[in-house]
Amino acid sequence: MNPDRLAKDAPMMHRLCSGLVFLTALAPLPALAQTISEVPAEGLFRIVTVAETTVQQLPPGPLYWRVETFPTLTGAKEGAGATSLAATVSGKNWLFTLGPKGGKSVGGKLITEIGPVPEVEARQYLLRINHAGGPPGAKTPVHSHPGSEAFYVMSGKLCQKTSHGTNQLEAGRSMNGHEPGMVMQLTSCGTAELDQLVMFVVDATKPFSPPASFD
Repeated sequence: MNPDRLAKDAPMMHRLCSGLVFLTALAPLPALAQTISEVPAEGLFRIVTVAETTVQQLPPGPLYWRVETFPTLTGAKEGAGATSLAATVSGKNWLFTLGPKGGKSVGGKLITEIGPVPEVEARQYLLRINHAGGPPGAKTPVHSHPGSEAFYVMSGKLCQKTSHGTNQLEAGRSMNGHEPGMVMQLTSCGTAELDQLVMFVVDATKPFSPPASFD
């Protein structure tokens, strides 16, 4: 390029680049801006699916979630039935079985039984186990499920707000689920990190967690 021409165009290029820098500074990075804006409201509540299965029918009711631990994950899987789910969570090997009250898996240690699970009518059922929680103040969006969810708190404290009021659940305690379609919001409401297991039985043909409102 001609050096004289380059020197002549330099002021214009400087103004153009300055304008681009200014516009870039004004325009937020979409993904980063979205993350920052969501974190204070709801983004800190962690939810991870650790096991799930679909079944065409459930055992005859009333049904309970039986929560057991095993020395090994292999042992938990060997003790599983058609409506059981095995997973390793927070350093322990778990087996979750949806079935009649009073059951027992060979080699398992009973932690809790939760139920009777509210009845769910569907052509196909999704059984899912979530590992969820977060620091004090973390919360989920307001939502519902096409079925029931039950809780077992390993540490921290859980608050569940529904149209019936707010339930609080301390570490080592469990709570049965509500009927399908219940509007709810979960919060880590203690002074320590919430660490919990959540057991679902829902209609597999419907959206799992649609947004909802208390209005």
